[in-house]
Amino acid sequence: MKLFILGSLITPGIGLIFWTSVVFVLLLLILSKFAWKPILNAIKTREQGIEDALASAERALNDMRELKSNNERILNEARAERDAMLKEARETKESIIAEAKQKAQADADRIMTTARDQIRNEKNAAVAELKNQVAQLSIEIAEKILKSELSNDEKQKTLVSNLMKDVNLN
Repeated sequence: MKLFILGSLITPGIGLIFWTSVVFVLLLLILSKFAWKPILNAIKTREQGIEDALASAERALNDMRELKSNNERILNEARAERDAMLKEARETKESIIAEAKQKAQADADRIMTTARDQIRNEKNAAVAELKNQVAQLSIEIAEKILKSELSNDEKQKTLVSNLMKDVNLN
């Protein structure tokens, strides 16, 4: 009996095959009508969503590359502008320093010229004053000498006769 049961399990009957086939075909029809279309539509929708997401990711990647490129370009432009500004600032600093040195040299030359002129004028004034004082002192000394020399009549007569001789000779 065991063999019979085992044999019947191994070789199925025609009725079982028929009903199994009918149920399978009905299952396929029901699944194709109700399940396959929604499943396929869901798969198509999912595929479309994935394709859209991939396209969106590709666009985002391209946008990011473009932004990165723009950022690098802007950064390079900013660096170039900064370098130009620094160069201009250095040149301006150097020109201001050169101008200040020139102005200081001109001021120093002007001050030196003014000081020399003032020293020369003061020297001339001092020399003139000294000459005036020497002349004044000479006159005073001569006056004192003449007063002492001409204090008596005899000395006056001698002086007058000497002067007369000098005048006659000339």
